Amino acid sequence: MITELFRGPGGWAEGLRMLGLADVGLEWDTAACRTAHAAGHATIQTDVAAYPTRPFADRATGLIASAPCQPWGRSGKRLGLLDQPLVHQAVHDLAHGRDTRAALLPQCQDERSLLAAEPMRWLYDLRPEWVCLEEVPDVLPLFQQYAAVLRSWGYSVWTGVVNAADYGVPQSRRRAILIASRVRAVSAPAPTHSEHGAVGLFGDDLPRWITMAEALGWGYTDRPAPTVTGGGTATGGPEPFGNATRRAMRAAMADRRHWAWRKPAPTISGTVGHVGGKQAGGHLNLSPEEGARLQTFRKGYPFHGNKGQVSLQVGNAVPPLLAAHIVSVATGIPVRRTEEAAA
Repeated sequence: MITELFRGPGGWAEGLRMLGLADVGLEWDTAACRTAHAAGHATIQTDVAAYPTRPFADRATGLIASAPCQPWGRSGKRLGLLDQPLVHQAVHDLAHGRDTRAALLPQCQDERSLLAAEPMRWLYDLRPEWVCLEEVPDVLPLFQQYAAVLRSWGYSVWTGVVNAADYGVPQSRRRAILIASRVRAVSAPAPTHSEHGAVGLFGDDLPRWITMAEALGWGYTDRPAPTVTGGGTATGGPEPFGNATRRAMRAAMADRRHWAWRKPAPTISGTVGHVGGKQAGGHLNLSPEEGARLQTFRKGYPFHGNKGQVSLQVGNAVPPLLAAHIVSVATGIPVRRTEEAAA
């Protein structure tokens, strides 16, 4: 059994499907659970931090987790950085069989910060064959702590920051990744694309990044789009890009040759534009459907919820194509998905 914590709408699960795998996910958000169920992904609606590991004991092949990024993301208050010593303490204690979460949680500036330590509880109890974790880059020091623990348990571990555009995602989304296995040696996922294209010595040429305009069917470009990001609410109504993304888009759209027609999208995050990809007021707005496309969800993916809820699901998900390349390293299963799968 592959177990996924903090499933969301199913980005990891869609990546697993590209490898011919499936998992059981845990997720608390009702709209995200409905989406995952509609997409055919087995999901338990629950609080991950309160759910017992016992039902998964002696059955865990893999463990996947992308804890909520809001405490750490640059578009928010980043209280997770203030809470980081407490999270490190929780990871250390859980790695030694001591559950101090109840004592540490009241000390956190953001109660979600401690969720980043949650995978260690499951790792200590389950000892799966392989592990894949994903988070915003500022969580890398925490992943390095995880890596040290896992190596002491006999796992081969790689951790670092990757750019989703290097794996065929039309988005410059940078994320901290941890890959570990106790049955095979692991390393960084091998890129499938590069910024300008690369000519290999042995016919292993890498195509250039996929641009935003190409991904959305707008025509030729020679760069991917920047990362789509934001903050946002789940209450419905229009959802513009987050401030950082909006500024990047506004500047880029002043000269279209230097942006959507030449680059991947900015990081997709909790808010996605709502005007169907049209120019408005000097910057670009995207529909949730276009955001999902830039995240490499398959066409027609059955997102449930109102506009705000769907935007949050799209922006917070792991791009399925990136997920597939990460899990491929952990499992040794090659990625079977090709570009037409996103059509």
